[in-house]
Amino acid sequence: MTLPKATKIFDNIDQKLVDALLKTLRQARRADFCIGFFRLSGWGQVADAINHFAGGDDACCRVLIGMSESPDEELRRLQRQWRKGADELDLARAAQLKTRVAQAFRTQLVGMFPTNADERALCTLRQQIQAGKVQVKLHLSYNLHAKLYLAFRDDADNPVTAYLGSSNLTMSGLRVQGELNTKITDVLDNEKLAAWFVARWEDDWSVDLSRELLAALDESWAGVERQPYHIYLKMAYHLAEEARAGLNEFTLPHDFRGKLFDFQEAAVKIAARHLNERGGVLLGDVVGLGKTMMASALIRIFRDDFNLRPVIVCPKNLVAMWEQYDRDWDLGAKIVPFSMVQREFPNLPPRYKLIVVDESHTLRNPEGRRYRALADYIHAFGERECKVILLSATPYNKSYLDLSAQLRLFLTGERNLGIQPDVYLKAGGDTLLLQAQVQPRTLRAFELSPHADDWRELMRLFMVRRTRSFIKEHYATLDAERRRYYLELADQAPFYFPERVPRTVAVAAHDPDDPYQQLYASPVVEAIGKLALPRYGLANYLKPKAPQLATASERPLLDNLSRAGKRLMGFCRTNLFKRLESGGAVFLQSLDRHILRNAIVLHALEHDLPLPLGTQAAEWLALESDQDAESEGMQVGEEEEDVAAKERKGAQEATPPSPLAHNVGEGGQGGEGHTWASYQQRAAQSYALYAGPLQSRFRWLRPALFTAQLKADLRADAEALLQVLARQGQWLPAQDRKLTALIDLVRGLDGQKVLIFTQFADSVNYVVQQLRAAGIVAVEGVTGQSDNPTELVQRFSPISNGVTNPTLLANPIHVLVATDVLSEGQNLQDCNQVVNYDLPWAIIRLIQRVGRVDRIGQQADTVFCHTFLPADGIEAIIRLRARVRQRLQENGEVVGTDEQFFEDADQEQERRLMQNLYTESAGALDEEEDSEVDLASYAYQIWRNAVAANPQLKRIVEELPNVVYSARRLDDPSAPMRGLPFLAPKGVLVYLKSAAGTDTLAWIDEQGQSVTQAQYAILRAAECTLQTAAAPRAEQHHELVQSALALVEAREMLGGALGSPRGARRRLYEKLTAYRDDLAATAPLLLSSEIERIIDDIYRYPLRQAAADAINRQLRSGASAEQLAELAKTLRDEQKLCLIQSASDDTPAEPQVVCSLGLV
Repeated sequence: MTLPKATKIFDNIDQKLVDALLKTLRQARRADFCIGFFRLSGWGQVADAINHFAGGDDACCRVLIGMSESPDEELRRLQRQWRKGADELDLARAAQLKTRVAQAFRTQLVGMFPTNADERALCTLRQQIQAGKVQVKLHLSYNLHAKLYLAFRDDADNPVTAYLGSSNLTMSGLRVQGELNTKITDVLDNEKLAAWFVARWEDDWSVDLSRELLAALDESWAGVERQPYHIYLKMAYHLAEEARAGLNEFTLPHDFRGKLFDFQEAAVKIAARHLNERGGVLLGDVVGLGKTMMASALIRIFRDDFNLRPVIVCPKNLVAMWEQYDRDWDLGAKIVPFSMVQREFPNLPPRYKLIVVDESHTLRNPEGRRYRALADYIHAFGERECKVILLSATPYNKSYLDLSAQLRLFLTGERNLGIQPDVYLKAGGDTLLLQAQVQPRTLRAFELSPHADDWRELMRLFMVRRTRSFIKEHYATLDAERRRYYLELADQAPFYFPERVPRTVAVAAHDPDDPYQQLYASPVVEAIGKLALPRYGLANYLKPKAPQLATASERPLLDNLSRAGKRLMGFCRTNLFKRLESGGAVFLQSLDRHILRNAIVLHALEHDLPLPLGTQAAEWLALESDQDAESEGMQVGEEEEDVAAKERKGAQEATPPSPLAHNVGEGGQGGEGHTWASYQQRAAQSYALYAGPLQSRFRWLRPALFTAQLKADLRADAEALLQVLARQGQWLPAQDRKLTALIDLVRGLDGQKVLIFTQFADSVNYVVQQLRAAGIVAVEGVTGQSDNPTELVQRFSPISNGVTNPTLLANPIHVLVATDVLSEGQNLQDCNQVVNYDLPWAIIRLIQRVGRVDRIGQQADTVFCHTFLPADGIEAIIRLRARVRQRLQENGEVVGTDEQFFEDADQEQERRLMQNLYTESAGALDEEEDSEVDLASYAYQIWRNAVAANPQLKRIVEELPNVVYSARRLDDPSAPMRGLPFLAPKGVLVYLKSAAGTDTLAWIDEQGQSVTQAQYAILRAAECTLQTAAAPRAEQHHELVQSALALVEAREMLGGALGSPRGARRRLYEKLTAYRDDLAATAPLLLSSEIERIIDDIYRYPLRQAAADAINRQLRSGASAEQLAELAKTLRDEQKLCLIQSASDDTPAEPQVVCSLGLV
């Protein structure tokens, strides 16, 4: 067949339809289009060519949408018609279809990746519809598959030009995709086509859609000036989605209503959402905000609504407190102290499926026996079956792995979290993940990241955390007269937040008569630094053939020694330096104990007796203890049962006493006990005790496994420490200047409750004894070894604990000396005088200590915090700590942040805080700013405050379409950039949803580079007010948004989302993409959309195991890419290719722009 000479073919390969169509339209006065779909990408191609139309019925572009369906939809419709007969159209059905098309148009608008051309096209279309230059109708009588473009011009010879074929009004149809269209110039044919169009345009069931499209355009993101504040609130609104869902989904039990402050109720509901969705939550509010009460309400929600029986795991000293909460709030809980976990949980009935762990940061060692017993119980139920509530004001203090250890109580390392450590991946971690075959959206991947921003992103899924300053700013009311913020509950007196005032207690730093200053001298510090510490590094002294010489029972002990390595040596050396800073008396006790322990091992070696190994390294390094590392309790280990505890107590009473016990405690006569012979005598007595009544408390190794160097180094260390003791001589408390200053301070506070904190139980005993000796009455001490710390707390702070027991009230405590172990969860608000007798090496604990009395219920306007510091400044302390760090690093004893035994990686923060304390600066004891607050709570509070102040904002922001944007000036005085560690550059802030549905904030500078990935910092950068004026957007605004999209897509690709390079999924993906690219270049007509869908499925979803096996067989047999594509197609058609997870209808299939804010 030969086509007429005038006929032209447009297939978008040799000739583009759009080029011919534009040329024709520019010469026309009106046009008629009949199309299947109305796509903005297509309209943007032709909009300028019709802009010269005058408008009106005879001078416009009439667009008739034919309601084309996908082949699957069409087949289903035809099948229905064949079964039931033809569908009859009525007004209701017509309105429904009209609404559907209008909604599809709106979906186009919010699903766009914005460009300047898109915005111009949208604005042009709006103007054209308003001016009558464009009219749009929807044909409903039946589906039209026709694609017809008619152009009318004032030309008698050629009044109508028609293009007829397969091209829809889309970018692909007009320009890219292979099509078949022809240009018809025959006058009679064109008249027939024009008449055909008019008949359908004037059909009764062709309904006008112009007004609906115009309304959608008016509501769209383009061409309308938006306020920056509305964009900021839209970001907060979407970031707070989890929080809003929790607040709407859960209600408090009746008996808790009116008993919680608003911020507590919000935390409970947000935590309930996390717990229900993910199986676990960490309540991490700072000290004093009522976590125990919040946890009780959370327990009741899941007990009442989900019928889950709770078991509460807590430190021993909090058991009595939890028992009281259990009675008061009808929790129905079983309460298990940490020391009983490994005994109770293996036999715990399976009905207990709600696990509450108070002070959960103590379970940061997955190798520990307690940890394993608890984790094994939880994981035995399967994923999310057991719900876990973690409570901690200090979720981590040594490493981010502290966080992952707590999360692993209920999370497996391989669960898909939906997010990945983007900062780590961008820094090159994707290669390491691939090598380790670690999936990027798992906890295992996050555990490899050292970046704080990655961990903040992870923890926003699991943690609710607010600070005192956050609560004051967002929930409290300012009393202008008292200049204090307060919270209120119905029928109760308001709670005022007190001011924290630092006070320095100066101690002379260079007093030659002060025995403590003599210990601070360089020779002592150097002696400790040079200790070999052989008992803590026994693996270094094993004979080369020790593994072969060891018995079956000894080999695991040798492996444990090797794993401990220099970590344990660093632990011991640091313990000695901590004791030195705490006080001279306790330091000398440590030296005495250390010498004795060395002498015990030497006794075994010299008499060819088995060596006793005490508490194992893995347990030691995880202990939150106030004991000396060399103490009996630490060396022998913690007991789990009362019988065993009594046995140990009896054994300790039989232990030969140290001569220092008399010298330190009583100021007795002489240091005659500091001889090697006396230690040998005590060692023999101790060894007999260990090998007798306490034999089961130790593990034993034969001396034949060790080299002779062990004996030499043990004796050398002992001699070095003996010289320190000999040089010091007798310890006289009367000459202890620090102690004297404490006594004077307590006397000056006569009549007031005083809470004294110190690091070690020995320091508590020393201070209590000396305060009593000085005539100060009603003094008691509390340590981790106290039998009933709750009773002592009730005697010290009866009002805040609601004490009515007359016996307790008749025996008050005025001065309480305590270690940090006590301070967990106790109410101490009757006191407003806190004393730091020593400085914790984790300097941030000073803030936590004052938080123990600055709690809800504190009635004083001021909380005073007295800290002992050198009179001539903090440099002596800083120098000592720097020297210790250097020594540990030289010895290789501390490697990486996970072994920061000082718990203060930020040394600048340490210096700054101590300097502020020394100068008594206001605010020195306040927490960090709101960067500690979890992002969902922070975002929700932004939204809550805005809507409370202006309720109309709720409707305005919720109705803002996606892709919406605005811009503001960086120097706008109404919105200064605050809280950023860098100078904010110009650029754009973008809120996106990734293809996986993950919320992401991006900040792109003018060069298209990422400024920061810290979500909190980006939200802070967007902060502005209603007074912040909108500024004209930058010309490249949309290009920068595209850069943000590319960044998100690149992140999605990083980190081995397709699995191992050798795995079936990745290899199939790579072969099919190469096959697709080859077809596109060589045979584009053969390239179908189906291959794209197959590739997309493989990228998004894991292969089914049977599919992976089949593909691996084909790969091994050398199958071609075409054969693999055919196999993948068959498997996909049978729904056997990928394990496609169910997703909500609103989860986008592509990254989606939610909003953007330009910074100009």
